[in-house]
Amino acid sequence: MKPPRNTAQQNFNAAPIAEAAASGSVAPMHAAIILAAGQGTRMKSARPKVMHPLAGRPMIQHLLASCAPLFQRVLVVVGPGMAELEATVAPHPTVVQHERLGTGHAARLAAPALQDFAGDVAVLYGDNPLITQQTIALLLDARRAAGLVLLAMRPADPGRYGRVVTDDAGMVQRIVEWADATAAERAIPLCNAGVICAPAADLFRWLGGLSNANAAGEYYLTDVIAAARAEGRAVRAVEAPEAELRGINTRAELATAEAEIQARLRQAAMLGGATLIRPETVQLAWDTALAPDVTVEPHVVFAPGVTVAEGATIRAFSHLEACSVGPGAVIGPYARLRPGTAVGEAAHVGNFVELKAARLGAGAKANHLTYLGDVTVGAGANIGAGTITCNYDGLAKHRTEIGEGAFIGSDTALVAPVRVGAHAVTAAGSVITEDVPDNALAIARGRQANKLGRGMKGRRR
Repeated sequence: MKPPRNTAQQNFNAAPIAEAAASGSVAPMHAAIILAAGQGTRMKSARPKVMHPLAGRPMIQHLLASCAPLFQRVLVVVGPGMAELEATVAPHPTVVQHERLGTGHAARLAAPALQDFAGDVAVLYGDNPLITQQTIALLLDARRAAGLVLLAMRPADPGRYGRVVTDDAGMVQRIVEWADATAAERAIPLCNAGVICAPAADLFRWLGGLSNANAAGEYYLTDVIAAARAEGRAVRAVEAPEAELRGINTRAELATAEAEIQARLRQAAMLGGATLIRPETVQLAWDTALAPDVTVEPHVVFAPGVTVAEGATIRAFSHLEACSVGPGAVIGPYARLRPGTAVGEAAHVGNFVELKAARLGAGAKANHLTYLGDVTVGAGANIGAGTITCNYDGLAKHRTEIGEGAFIGSDTALVAPVRVGAHAVTAAGSVITEDVPDNALAIARGRQANKLGRGMKGRRR
């Protein structure tokens, strides 16, 4: 058995321990093993299954975020050749499951890395990314009253899930797989979700005793329930909503999970004081930050890295990514804000305007059909329709500076690097290749020539 590829350990959180010590008790320690070696065959993808995104980040990062406040150590079991996944879960250590011999085998690979750990160990799945911190906390708390605990659910369609058989007191007796279940057992609504928690020494002893004498020739994690029962340990089930515990194995299930996480994000945004006029049409990222009194119109997409300040309005069909919007600003409709953009207080970005690495000062306006890339726009400046910053010369990007109060005439092309001074004006249709001084008028276009008699009548003759 090879040692973990990344031997870095997660730092212990000393605050809860210090609080417990002050009260005369010692806080329990918890470690998590996250199984993430699946190839995602049913995804029809070359990427590891847990690297597929939900709300703008790999699904495994959602689970890691839920685990972070609760576990002092986290170890991730990955498959061979999953360097991208190992980088994504860093600094958590990883161990490679070179032979895929079942979930029990994968969990057992973590034993060497946790041999010095004396607390409880939970085993979770990277393709169950919607489990909340609250549900995991319930699982850990329930372990104090039982030798082993597991998560269970009551799905609307139990289908082929394993059934959790309990006694009259609600204690788990066994888990029966659907293929092995009787008609009466298949009628049981309580289904196994696969997540378990037990003391480290017990768990690894039970894992070490697993057998692969089954049709698949695999070591099943669920068999530790029988091992715990054989030692007379109490086994409890903690119930959680199906929406949290459903696994993701196909693109269709990924879409269902996306819908679930979007519903959570929208609800949190609205509880935080934002108005989503038609919430079901707004796409949020995991880190979208909408301040109170923000209004979001229908069909807006927020990619990761967006913050919107108080009182701003994001109008319909706009797309924002890795940018910030200041207080009272108005964006859209049909606007695109690309990475590195910062829109100042009460600034306006109108329809069919694209901004990239652009900084708009307070009260600046770019209301129509404009591309502003690698540009700084001063406060109160007005950018006319059809303005373009020509920021790329084929080899490098260059910046444009537009001073405060400047007026850029419609259909102006600003060839960077170039500066338009404060309160300067560019005439409509100009191609600006040289700096424009403060308070100057720049006219850079061909002289108009009128050819008499050459209109439509003359051309017909």
